[in-house]
Formats: sequence, C-alpha cells, structure tokens
Amino acid sequence: MRDTPRITLAHGGGGASMQRLIQEVLLPAYGDPSQDGREDQALLPADTLQAGERLAFTTDGFVVDPLFFPGGDIGALAVHGTVNDLACGGAEPLALSIGLILEEGLPLDTLQRVAVSIGQHARDAGVRIVTGDTKVVARGAADKMFITSAGVGRVPASLHLSSAAARPGDVLVVSGPLGNHGAAILCARNDLALQAGPRSDTRALHRATQALATACTGLRCMRDATRGGLGAILNEISAASSARIEIVETQLRVEDATRGVAELLGLDPLYLANEGVFAALVPAPEVEAALQALRSVPESAQAFVAGTVTAGTPGVVLRTALGGSRVVDLLSGEQLPRIC
Repeated sequence: MRDTPRITLAHGGGGASMQRLIQEVLLPAYGDPSQDGREDQALLPADTLQAGERLAFTTDGFVVDPLFFPGGDIGALAVHGTVNDLACGGAEPLALSIGLILEEGLPLDTLQRVAVSIGQHARDAGVRIVTGDTKVVARGAADKMFITSAGVGRVPASLHLSSAAARPGDVLVVSGPLGNHGAAILCARNDLALQAGPRSDTRALHRATQALATACTGLRCMRDATRGGLGAILNEISAASSARIEIVETQLRVEDATRGVAELLGLDPLYLANEGVFAALVPAPEVEAALQALRSVPESAQAFVAGTVTAGTPGVVLRTALGGSRVVDLLSGEQLPRIC
C-alpha cells in the first residue's frame, strides 16, 4: 500500500488496491465491526428498540476547507455532526455509516490521519461505525476529500421534542460559548496567525442532551447551532412555533478570541457556526435543574441562560447592552461557506 503514497483512481475501482485501502487504512482506524460489517449493509440487532422507543435516523455531508483546523478536522466533524443531530432529537446514538469521496492525488497520509480521527472520535462517543463506502474521483472533480455520513439512534418512549413546541414563558438555555468553530475556520482558511486564536468547539453532545432530558421532564426542544449559528436556529424555532424569542446581549457568552476575530472581520457571533453547542427551551420552573444538569457534564460546563419566549409577534429580538433592541433575522447568504 505504501508504495503508492497518493490516492489513485484504482483505489476506488473495486479491485485489489481498494481492498488494500480498506484492510490497511480504514478498518484498523475505524475498528472492524465484525465480518458482517464488511457487507454492503449493516444488520442491527432485533432488540435495538425496546417497547415504545422510536428509531431516529439522520444523514449529513462534510466539505470543510481546510481539512484540518485548530481544535479539529473533517473526521471529527463527520462523527460529531452526525451524533449531535441524533442527540438533539433526544436520541441515544447507536451506529454510524461513513462514505468517503476522495480526489485522485490525495496524500495517503492525509487519509490515514482523517480515518484515525474518525475512529477515535467514534470510540470516544461510544458509537460504532458499522458500514461505509469509498469513491475516488478524477483530479479536479472534488477538493481533496468529502465525507457523507448517516446515523441511527433510539429515542425514549417518554421523550417528545419539537421545534414547534415553544410556549411563552419558556427559557432559552445554551450549552456553551458561541461562534468558536466559525472563527477557527476563518483563521485557518485565511492564515490569520493570531496568538491564542480561537479553536473549534467540535464535540459530541449526546451526554449533555441526555443529562438535560433526564433532569427536565418538560423539555420542549433542542437544536445544535451549526451553520447559521444561534441566530439561524432561533429563527427556525420561532417560525415553527409562531413564537417570539427574546435574547439578551449581556447574557450571551462569546470567548475573547472569537469576539476579537468577529470584530476584526465585521462578523456577528450570533451567526457564526458552532459544532459543539446546542440550544434548548425548558419551562421556567425547570431552569435551575437544567443548568445544574448541563454544568455537570464537561461538554456543557459553560451552559447559560440566553433569553425567553414571550408573547407577541413571532420573530427573534436581541435586547442590546445599551438598552435598545434589534431584530435577529435570517441571513440572506452565508457568512462563510464550506464551514462543515
């Protein structure tokens, strides 16, 4: 395998080169899920779901540029992004699939590094990679590497979450500081050599979401604030619930490094992407229990209250530090493309 230090079209051709790629690079990195896991499909045990539980399913694609950045890489994003989509639906993640689209000429060491990252982060999250696929496209037909993923999980019978469930009086809780991933990608992409610059917050959130769901019987909804940041998901919740959401600028948490990048480039941290932060709506009487549960988990130790759902015209409004207010609308475009 090492006599060809770069990916060739033969590695996607289904022959001996492809088999060596799978056997020598991918399976050792991911962890061989058993002989059954080498089929074109994965068989999940019949007892995967207990009485009343529901199956959650998600799919995602990752095209981040650059592949490696402070705090993470495309492999970490593929695992965490898929796990978090399940987790914010209330699911316990069970299994993932990983599909690789590789550009001819990609250094094999780059693939090895990403594959090891995928395997390590899946193991850290306690989730198995049970099936996958690899395709190679001609030089110039892709940009180094794209990843597609899918995941399945199980949702407890007692848990029913929906973005349409927001009610006046609910409190908005956010699991951590805003905008770190977007700021880190910006710095890496533009070679901004900042001392103590921002690092991506990419992390798996299922332990935090499970802690919150256990502590709050009235939990309304959870959403991970990825592309479009907190501003985007709050607008989506507002539209689904026909609710007015008011957030308070002085209560928002943004790390100094991220705030500095945002101010330097004229960006709003509310719209910067996160890969390890989610927002939840809980009934007011359960706020303290929610914060205590979240802060007991390392991934959400910096959880904070960001605002409330109020009566009034649907939309998202920011109460500024100066005592005024402004509408937080959906962006008409992307602040930064290829963020995940």
